[in-house]
Amino acid sequence: MSDTNAPSIAELGHVGVRCFDVDLQLDFYTRVLGLTVTDHDPNLGNYFLSARPEQEHHEFLLAKGRDVPLDGKLIQQVSFRCNNFEDVLGFYRRFKENDTKLDMIVSHGNAVGVYFYDSEGNRAEVYWQTGLVAKQPFIEHIDIETPPEQLLDAIRASVEKYGATGFTEDSYLQWTREQAGIDATDESALVD
Repeated sequence: MSDTNAPSIAELGHVGVRCFDVDLQLDFYTRVLGLTVTDHDPNLGNYFLSARPEQEHHEFLLAKGRDVPLDGKLIQQVSFRCNNFEDVLGFYRRFKENDTKLDMIVSHGNAVGVYFYDSEGNRAEVYWQTGLVAKQPFIEHIDIETPPEQLLDAIRASVEKYGATGFTEDSYLQWTREQAGIDATDESALVD
């Protein structure tokens, strides 16, 4: 039985990331991702950024004080939703122009995402919701430069085939296990 008076979360409001070099990160998130600085605390050196400053004061905060090494596992990912596929493709091209390190370009069935690393190695994603329904995880590498209609036809076909069960390519399974510190040969660590 559900409690109709229980509080609920409307949406994720913002994420704060501690940085070694706030200015380097600020340049990346404003110049490459196009976020807008909405506020700055000169005493602490914090920057407040938003993709929708007229609606949300900040969705992202850059703060000094990172004490986790660059190769440390600090953030699994931060994802930025785009309104259309063309924006995701545009960011992909901007990342290439700016020598941004890419992780993977995939279909999740319900979304198309480009995963990348910011200036300090934090993993992030820009994505577009396809409107399709697919059980997660659903990870299928794609060629994002395929003509959009042809790519969407291929995604629809994959969702029709695997959408009810999910789909994960072996390379992603191996990467996920490595990131979680799970021995890839230890079958007892795998969950059906």
